[in-house]
Amino acid sequence: MKYALILLDGMADYPVPSLGDKTPLEFARTPMMDKLAKTSEIGLVRTVPQDFAPGSDVANLGVLGYDVRDCYTGRSPLEALSMGIKMRDDDLALRANLVTLSGDEEFKDKTMLDYSAGEISTEEARVLIDCLSQRLKLENARLHAGISYRHCLILNSAKPDEILIPPHDITAKRIGEYLPQGGLGEYLTSLIKKSYDILKDHPVNVARVSKGKAPANAFWFWGEGTRPAIENFEKKYGKRGAIISAVDLLKGIAIGSGMQSIDVEGATGTLSTNFDGKAAAAVKAFEKNDFCMVHLEATDECGHQGDLQGKIRAIELIDQKIIAPVFSALSNQGDFAMLVMPDHYTPVSKRTHTSEPVPYMLYNSSFLLGMHASYSEKEAQNSGILLEKPWYLTNRFMSRI
Repeated sequence: MKYALILLDGMADYPVPSLGDKTPLEFARTPMMDKLAKTSEIGLVRTVPQDFAPGSDVANLGVLGYDVRDCYTGRSPLEALSMGIKMRDDDLALRANLVTLSGDEEFKDKTMLDYSAGEISTEEARVLIDCLSQRLKLENARLHAGISYRHCLILNSAKPDEILIPPHDITAKRIGEYLPQGGLGEYLTSLIKKSYDILKDHPVNVARVSKGKAPANAFWFWGEGTRPAIENFEKKYGKRGAIISAVDLLKGIAIGSGMQSIDVEGATGTLSTNFDGKAAAAVKAFEKNDFCMVHLEATDECGHQGDLQGKIRAIELIDQKIIAPVFSALSNQGDFAMLVMPDHYTPVSKRTHTSEPVPYMLYNSSFLLGMHASYSEKEAQNSGILLEKPWYLTNRFMSRI
């Protein structure tokens, strides 16, 4: 028995007036999902506990059946795992985004223009990180370059008692009231300010601006946490697993849970990602694994950018280039189950995550689980099914029903 989880990050959304009050999922052309819906169970599942923020870290751990109250220590430590960073028990990891701040105002009056610095390339980012590492003269701290705008700061002998706001939650807002607060708030704010002074006129950014691109002119810190401890996935479910993703967070979850983390050339986490390569990698992963999660970030990125048409296009591409070929391949290999779902809502109208229960679609090649015309938020809401714990769905998915 094989188990395929297709995770469309942030896909769930609200009705959009310009789409005739349809959601992007309802409006998109999704013939493969429509086909699956005819014999699948569709319902709602709460992936984020009500006392947690709706981050992709918490939500994806929930989708994989983990109780975050037992294993979650913060987002950045999971990303640190994927970067091969060794953490001590008293280390504190923080996500260090390269962002775009507005340029003319006093520091606290600047605006968060872009949480991803125009999705800066990894090559350009590494030059900037090297520059910051040399000029910031960090003590009891280590700066590690990651992928694109996502990087990591490790602080020695530090505790997570700060109030740190994700940059994607404050797009187009004045940064003053959202700067770090708490134990290390003053220190981290000073690093953000210093990074701006260092990067604003850096040759990499001068070149980007000349090409009409957003400059990566400052750091922004968030997602702090200590070394994680996630139960081994194979021990938990009795199945060998793999995760295919372009983002460090999911790679870190794979490594932390003892699953195979599969890299795909050209995978970016955006609309330009190598969809075909991810599908091919998933099919190959089933040669050695019982379970494979294919994580697609493009739907979430488009939600954060407020890109309605991009989000619709991402859903259509995933239906065509991921779900259809993986379904076809598994159909020729014996019994299998497929779970299609988002981890959380990222409405284009809000441009950030929200925490309501998300729609899922569970298919099993051996059983008729339901009868639906299509897969959508509305269909899930009308099903009468609401699973309050995410592992209820994971356990059902992993069983033979």
